Amino acid sequence: MRFELTKDFLEVLRLKIAEQDLQWIRENVLELHYAEIAEILDKLTNDEAKLIYFLVDEDLQADILMELDEEVRDRFLASLSTKEFADQLENLDSDDAADILGDLPNEKIQEVISQMEDDEAAEDIVDLLNYDEDTAGGLMQKEFFQAQLDWPVNYALEELRKQAEDVEKVYNIFVVDESDKLLGVLSLKRILFAGSATKIADLFQSKNIISVKTSDSVEIVSEVMEKYDLVSVPVVDYQNKLVGRITLDDVVDFIKEEADKDFQLATGITEPMESNASIWRISKARLPWLIIGMFGGVLGANVISRFEGSITQIPALAFFIPLITAMGGNVGVQSSAIVVQSLARGDKHLGKFLPKILKEASVGVLNGLLLASMIFGIACVFATVQLGFVVSLSLFTVIIFAAVLGTIIPLLLNKYKIDPALATGPFITTLNDVIGLFIYFTIGMLLLEV
Repeated sequence: MRFELTKDFLEVLRLKIAEQDLQWIRENVLELHYAEIAEILDKLTNDEAKLIYFLVDEDLQADILMELDEEVRDRFLASLSTKEFADQLENLDSDDAADILGDLPNEKIQEVISQMEDDEAAEDIVDLLNYDEDTAGGLMQKEFFQAQLDWPVNYALEELRKQAEDVEKVYNIFVVDESDKLLGVLSLKRILFAGSATKIADLFQSKNIISVKTSDSVEIVSEVMEKYDLVSVPVVDYQNKLVGRITLDDVVDFIKEEADKDFQLATGITEPMESNASIWRISKARLPWLIIGMFGGVLGANVISRFEGSITQIPALAFFIPLITAMGGNVGVQSSAIVVQSLARGDKHLGKFLPKILKEASVGVLNGLLLASMIFGIACVFATVQLGFVVSLSLFTVIIFAAVLGTIIPLLLNKYKIDPALATGPFITTLNDVIGLFIYFTIGMLLLEV
């Protein structure tokens, strides 16, 4: 039965913790799935969480630790002594340990590493810290199964049992030579069904081996794993030596983080924000685009002021200002969002600007004709036929322009290595507002002769 965390359960649990009723805690908390235990610890104070955490078997502590909310985990680890911190890192996969340490000052990293008793684990973590976090080297883990060509199956199984102490999830076995150069991949199923005297050389797959370099970007890694439907991919250095592996869950975590980052950029937040961030930091992240939006509004007001005479003569022109600005912004965001999604999926066809621009312009023409026809009828009912013609022609022009602009801007940003997600937020809407107003009043002034 699925566990559901309730307020009543938390109140009882806090009471049992205060009473040091360890038997109740073991029966009602420690028997749960580690993800559910982590959910509970997220709601407790550090002292309460530590009491439960250190009652858990060491094998599950690492799983619980990585399931905690990031800010809760950071606070929890900060409350531990340096030795306790180091002991917890030894229970983690090397990539998770490196991710946690990578956010700390260099002095703290050295202090924690020096307290680790497992020298091999410490070396693996230090090695991973040398890679950029946005590369395959920064994402990989050092725990994996490997076997050599000349090993018979019975010997290979003995070696794999030893390696299994450090490998939490087994997807496949990487075959290497004596110099650790990657030669191929072997499925666990094949080795289990093979005869004990059969050599690994007779079992492994050596053709079409998919791997990534330590310097490859995480975007490239995710594209490779998606294209070839991989749950695990080997990582090699420039000598083709096997140095690590990347699993699907690590890539999914990266994609989620990038999606969160893109969403924040699209809404005008310039840096990643946690829920517990200070008021000043939140304000600083939001302020730049709010300032841009404010100046965009000033430019829009300036455009309106330049056509004040036209509005004075035909006040009905002002009725449709919100329509023009809203439609231009919406169309621009739609077009840019489609392009940004295509770029995020690694669509290589976007290298050719013209076809994509023409396609979005064609969509703009079709939508523009339909919407312009609708607004012409509405304007004729509530105003005049002449004004209806001005509004419909202006809307048609603004929609086409916004569609093209919404396509060009993310492509240009991507070309110059700027996150194209910026194009889907306040930038594109503000720009379209100003240009849309200019188009609207210019057409009105020309056709109405005011």
